[in-house]
Amino acid sequence: MTYDTVIVGSHVVHQSGIIEKNIVIDEGKIIEFTTDIPSCDNKIDAMGLVSIPGLIDTHMHYGVYSPIDRAATTESHAAAIGGVTTMMRMLRLDGSFSINLEKQLDASSNSHYVDYAVHASIFNQTQIDEMELCVEKGITSFKLYMNLGGEVGHVYMEMKPGETKLIDSHVEVNDGIVENVVKNASELKCPVLVHAEDYQECECGIKTAKEKNRDGLNAWSESRSPDSEVKSIKKISEYARKYDSTIYFVHIGSASALEQIRIERQNGTKIFVETCPHYLTLSHETQKGYLAKVMPPIRTQNDVNSVWEAIKQNQINTIGTDHVANQLKLKTDGDSVWDALAGFPGVGTLLPILLSEGVNKNKLSLNQLIELTSFNASKIFGMTSKGSIEIGYDADITIIDMKKEQKVDSFLFGGFSDYLVYDGWNLKGWPVKTIVRGETVSEDFEVVGRRGFGKLVPRILS
Repeated sequence: MTYDTVIVGSHVVHQSGIIEKNIVIDEGKIIEFTTDIPSCDNKIDAMGLVSIPGLIDTHMHYGVYSPIDRAATTESHAAAIGGVTTMMRMLRLDGSFSINLEKQLDASSNSHYVDYAVHASIFNQTQIDEMELCVEKGITSFKLYMNLGGEVGHVYMEMKPGETKLIDSHVEVNDGIVENVVKNASELKCPVLVHAEDYQECECGIKTAKEKNRDGLNAWSESRSPDSEVKSIKKISEYARKYDSTIYFVHIGSASALEQIRIERQNGTKIFVETCPHYLTLSHETQKGYLAKVMPPIRTQNDVNSVWEAIKQNQINTIGTDHVANQLKLKTDGDSVWDALAGFPGVGTLLPILLSEGVNKNKLSLNQLIELTSFNASKIFGMTSKGSIEIGYDADITIIDMKKEQKVDSFLFGGFSDYLVYDGWNLKGWPVKTIVRGETVSEDFEVVGRRGFGKLVPRILS
């Protein structure tokens, strides 16, 4: 029998350890591990390289600053070069899902180079009533922005497909909305993704900082203190226990938030935790300018150390990027940190940062890497064909060169964004080939796959 592809000679990172066998792929699936080289149409020589499960980026924003029919192409291009084989989009829609959801899904369906899934953000009671509709469309996770309300309730929603007009909106994610989302999600057996900052505390902190003419990333961090995270974590954990719901805290990066989550887990709350590369590498004590403005803010070096320690203690389940596909002219439009846009791109550098600053500096093992970037995400979000190099699974494989050194440049990735917070960093350890369902989509910083090959990933509720 002749198979489609055989990956020869790589060190295969499996949940049980390193496997020194060739990977046989046919019809998009992993068929066999063998020491032989069976007949095949495509032999990939990966001698001396490392094969890991294709990364699942659990947290991406695209379609906000360019329409989804374009953004799906540019951001999946960046994802492919960075070794990401599944990208999970945080969908923010203004108005009813029954009117707008299908248009967004259709517009993105023929534009991705890699596979994708969707989280639906919920802002009002109308959308709460339509959560079941989202599930019917394959969207089985929901996002709550506890940081939005009052004078800090401004948010940009997704652009309309085919249009380039920013959509300003103001939302009020009050306690009633929060409780009803948690209750409804529990009935639907869906996890709730939570941006845990209390908007009232943030509003007060920002007002105080402005009155004192404070500026810079340290002022941004102080204005949205970790206390606002702790307050939100406490509140939603109470709702989660009341309704037996599962909470997934996104972008956690402070020691205080991690400690409160530890307490809530002890109280019986079902919690998963995501952090981001910037909370592992950046602090407001060392960063200049406003490029690293993000919500929640980057904190101190002590907080960075706490996140690494939490990973060591298995308190963190996933690493997503909180990738925002924006551009420099939007990011720095103004004279202070208060004017700068929050969020920055990061999908392309997710794996290189973790390899260079984690694995190659002995802060992270390869087995921890695959748990944090693929295996755990697949289990949490019901992507049963993804997340592991196993027989019968999708052949989503990223081949990495642990010794390759490359300087970061935004133009490496071909995304919408024209800057990166890691511009100029010299990183050691890079993906050299990205394979999605058996098809090579990227090789040596060049996308060789077909636009539209990426598909919406089926998800099974447990």
